[in-house]
Amino acid sequence: MQELAKQQVNDFLQQLTVEKRLSVHTVNSYRRDLQQLISFCCQQAISQWADVVVADILKHIAERHRSGLSSKSLQRELSAIRSFYFYLMQSEQVANNPAQQVKAPKQARKLPKTLDVEQMNGLLDAGTNSILEIRDVAMFELFYSSGLRLGELSALNINDLDLDDKQLKVVKGKGGKSRLLPVGKYAVAALQAWLNVKPPSIETNTDPLFISTKGKRLGHRSIQLRLKQWCLKKGITEPVHPHMLRHSFATHLLEASQDLRSVQELLGHENISTTQIYTHLDFQHLSDVYDQAHPRAKKNN
Repeated sequence: MQELAKQQVNDFLQQLTVEKRLSVHTVNSYRRDLQQLISFCCQQAISQWADVVVADILKHIAERHRSGLSSKSLQRELSAIRSFYFYLMQSEQVANNPAQQVKAPKQARKLPKTLDVEQMNGLLDAGTNSILEIRDVAMFELFYSSGLRLGELSALNINDLDLDDKQLKVVKGKGGKSRLLPVGKYAVAALQAWLNVKPPSIETNTDPLFISTKGKRLGHRSIQLRLKQWCLKKGITEPVHPHMLRHSFATHLLEASQDLRSVQELLGHENISTTQIYTHLDFQHLSDVYDQAHPRAKKNN
């Protein structure tokens, strides 16, 4: 490119440093991203920024994507290019922004990890040796029985629970919304066992369902650590976190019912698109069954 074009980049970076007061790290990121664009323009024999068109930006981003750059990194590069062109337009050095409508390829959505039914049964088979383990099994059963979030379980009070009707009320779920959830018979039994030995809470304004040895409401980190310890006791070596129990609840329920709308309601998802990720897990399960069972799908045939 022309020396003027390179100087324009330097001027832009100087503005970010002096006027915008961005950190050195951020400015260096802009510099690296724009240097990639300069290299591309040199390869394409483009000499000035006004000559770059939308097709050039698309080609540049496609090449960067093929080189292994993630969607997140491509989004950052596009943001740097848009900001640079906005600077050029403000100073009337170019007429338009060729990167304005260009979008990075979507990031492949990671499927949540789950435990299968056999693994869940192995995890929840009691064998408790202390009051704390009785409490812990009640927590883990409730996670899997009702698909609770970590924060929702921690916030439960005893009066949110109705063991006679086998249900509980999440008073303030995500987004401040309440919902009523069924509680399975194994979870009911585990909760009853815990309530039979539960020491009194020291909290005066509420009566937390799950408390520590000091009578305080059990916090998020403590619940996570207790699940980790329980898994070690059960010989489960892979990392298991509370949300994995929620994912397992959703996946197993969807596999059995195929009722996406009901699973959405139980999980407390505002949009069904959030719940639809479990249909991918379900299809993955069906694909595995197909590969193992269909006589002309087996690789060794």
